[in-house]
Amino acid sequence: SLLRAVMGQAVVEGRVSSSPCHIPGAGRASRQRRIEPATLPELAAIVEGMPERLRLLVVLGAWCALRYGELAELRRHDVDLERGALSISRAVVRVDGADLVGRPRSVEGVRHVAIPPHPYPAIQAHLDAHVARRSDSLLFPRPGTNRHLIHTEVTKIVMTARAAAGRPDLRLHDLRHTGAVLAAQTGATLAELMARLGHSTPGAALRYQHAAAGRDAQIAARLSEMALQ
Repeated sequence: SLLRAVMGQAVVEGRVSSSPCHIPGAGRASRQRRIEPATLPELAAIVEGMPERLRLLVVLGAWCALRYGELAELRRHDVDLERGALSISRAVVRVDGADLVGRPRSVEGVRHVAIPPHPYPAIQAHLDAHVARRSDSLLFPRPGTNRHLIHTEVTKIVMTARAAAGRPDLRLHDLRHTGAVLAAQTGATLAELMARLGHSTPGAALRYQHAAAGRDAQIAARLSEMALQ
């Protein structure tokens, strides 16, 4: 499906005359791994199991539904607690041992993400205790430096925390799935979810939506409430 999208764009830009991606059904791959978003108690347990300097990374990853590359590149000047928002305009990827900072994946990836009010105190405490005073200081640097975290090292730390929380299946990126589900449960529209997640297409946003445990029973109960009114 990715190759099909790339070749389709190449046709639009006149780089090729036609796309060779015409295999029936090839763009409709099914998800091979069922993702179960973290519950709020599980999320709290994972945060508690992280080193203090990285607890906020889990909090923002889940409650603001950020990609890891966006989290790792957050800097002090990207946090505006007066407005209650994070400015997402860059992301970092590691290629051949080097950290490459660039724009997010799409134009829609450049965005302001509203922060839920409840983590404000934790954010301020993190800024005071773990972030250097320069405006371009990373929120989550490697200890003693202003260099980016290494993804594999963070993953190992999360693996320990998730096991203690009883969720050995939960990956670091699944925090973003959790954030998408939490946002959807507030009643956000698909367009609002696309804006929050930084997606350019409905299909991309829908891949992050999952039915939360117990929601169907709540829907059924509300239907009965409607019928009895």
